[in-house]
Amino acid sequence: MEKLLIRFKSIADVRSFVDISNNFASSVLLTVDNYSVDGKSIMGIFSLDLNRTVTAVLEGDDCALLSEALSDFAERKS
Repeated sequence: MEKLLIRFKSIADVRSFVDISNNFASSVLLTVDNYSVDGKSIMGIFSLDLNRTVTAVLEGDDCALLSEALSDFAERKS
């Protein structure tokens, strides 16, 4: 399991995040406060308050590779 603090700066960032996430088998759970969504769902991500930092929890055999691929969106690892 890996955790990242994510900050989306644009709609293009969200689209890119989803595209990258869908190239990996690991699950991606995005959380703001007590609300969580599937990080591979563009509609789910847009239901979050994207003005805030989002916590991403990555789980699966390739989560380290996925974390690396998503590092451009990360504020810092937690």
